[in-house]
Amino acid sequence: MNLALLTDKVKLSLLKRSGKAQGGSNRTYEGWKSKGYVKEPLISFVIQSHEKSLQVCHILTALRRVADSEIIVIDDGSSAEHTEHLVRELIGTNEFLVRANDLYENVMYDKCLRFANGRYVALLQDDDDIQDEKWALRAIELFRQHPDMAILGGCDGRKLHFFVDEKGRKCYRSEEMSMNDFCFVMSVNRAPMWINHDLYKQYLKHIDYSFAPFQSDDYELCLRAWTLGLKVGWYRLHFPSLSVGGMRIYNNSFTREMTERNMPLLYDLYANKEESILERVEQANK
Repeated sequence: MNLALLTDKVKLSLLKRSGKAQGGSNRTYEGWKSKGYVKEPLISFVIQSHEKSLQVCHILTALRRVADSEIIVIDDGSSAEHTEHLVRELIGTNEFLVRANDLYENVMYDKCLRFANGRYVALLQDDDDIQDEKWALRAIELFRQHPDMAILGGCDGRKLHFFVDEKGRKCYRSEEMSMNDFCFVMSVNRAPMWINHDLYKQYLKHIDYSFAPFQSDDYELCLRAWTLGLKVGWYRLHFPSLSVGGMRIYNNSFTREMTERNMPLLYDLYANKEESILERVEQANK
């Protein structure tokens, strides 16, 4: 045992025996209860962040106005400066900071979906400029109107078409298919991407790790939902951007690499299901 560890062990033993450790004597159950921890909130907000603490803290005020909610911030690969900023700001009882080391969206959204307690989970990015609570209230209303809807997107509703290009590469292209103020769509982009947590846990269970660390896993989750008899919706909501997302700023070439890697994976899983999924989408919109 090194000297520093041994010294600390002795100090803590003396504090325990003396009963004079600072702070402990003032702690009570009533004090803990008064903090107002909500065990089963209606909504969990999960924000993926990479060196964007200023932008995350900017939107906390709007998120805190949404009643019966919790906030989970993923601090993925930030410098100590950004981590310290988030630690200072996330002081609410129902606010949490999850620190990771460049594990990216696939792994960290998956982990935080298991950590979150909300009935509905909103997966967000660090460049979403959220101004008020209306967008969240509208999402909850839509979920209640459509109890078999597992996913609701507010960015782009997309139709995917799978094909093999002239070089023999398995590919897909996406085109916008969203319309009006709400409709069912083949897939949606993050973010925001809302998740009906009960349906996710019962049927979807996980974000497909084959696509880790990122890229196309949001499409895969949507397509899988349709094949399991669930629905994917889109509603008209485009947050103004605070800037490019932190992960994208620092990973341009990595993003291109992951696109080339994951396109064939998605093709192999769903190219032969494209028509049947589109039929289900069309039927849902009738």
